[in-house]
Amino acid sequence: MDTAHDDPQDACVICLAEITERAITAPCNHYTFDFLCLVSWLQERSTCPLCKTEVKAVQYDWHSPTDYKSYTVLPTHPPHSASSNTSGAAPYRHRFDLPGRPRARRRSYSPPRPDIPLCRRRHVYRHKLYSLHVGSNRVSGYQEVSPETIATSPDLQSKARTWIRRELRVFTFLHTGPQDAPSSDATTSSNAEFLLTYIIAILKKVHVKASDGHAEDLLSEFLGRENAQLLLHELHAWLRSPFTKAEEWDRHVQYAEELPDEFDEFGMPMKGTKTRPCPNQSPGTGCE
Repeated sequence: MDTAHDDPQDACVICLAEITERAITAPCNHYTFDFLCLVSWLQERSTCPLCKTEVKAVQYDWHSPTDYKSYTVLPTHPPHSASSNTSGAAPYRHRFDLPGRPRARRRSYSPPRPDIPLCRRRHVYRHKLYSLHVGSNRVSGYQEVSPETIATSPDLQSKARTWIRRELRVFTFLHTGPQDAPSSDATTSSNAEFLLTYIIAILKKVHVKASDGHAEDLLSEFLGRENAQLLLHELHAWLRSPFTKAEEWDRHVQYAEELPDEFDEFGMPMKGTKTRPCPNQSPGTGCE
């Protein structure tokens, strides 16, 4: 039995959901945070949520003690107020008000515009949302697919590649492009390209909805069980659909709750409404 989810250190202490991209506070080195949650927190208060230490940087995409990315945290308040200064040191001054230094003109800051389709896909994986089932008929345009039909259809294989290439952008450890790069123009690393080819090979040999879960077993090694299960569910729904462009899929796919339509610069939802949860939904099945 998988007990990883019973470990409290696998849950973000801010949102209490499973950590999808671990972040570490420096210098206090606490690590029970999801990167997006922690950065959003530090924008409001630059102290560690656990120990209240002033956070100087956030380490993420951590592979080794010398191989990680770092996000610099700007302080949200002065280190000491002038009225409480009893050490004899000069009172805190704004960096532009130091004697002998001309006041610098503040630059206007325009946060990068988030890639909304990619943010929505990350929201789907963060909250483990499964697209609702659509029956196969002439009205819906949905049709069943099998390993045999995929293996003999170059069009279906091309359709699968189009969707998988964008979907793998959800997993930041697979790509090398900038975080805010448009998903349609994403540059994927050799790891992602290998995984793309690997998934296509799985589709040609194994039915992704088979009850034995063999396809999930093959993909779990790279993405984890829950991510593999969700990706294969969404991929199967996409291949069954009549749509040929990811944008068309985004407009028509339905979930048990509405996806947010606006995100901030850190990819966090700015607003979003939820519909009534589907009463018959179970993981991997959608809503029948």
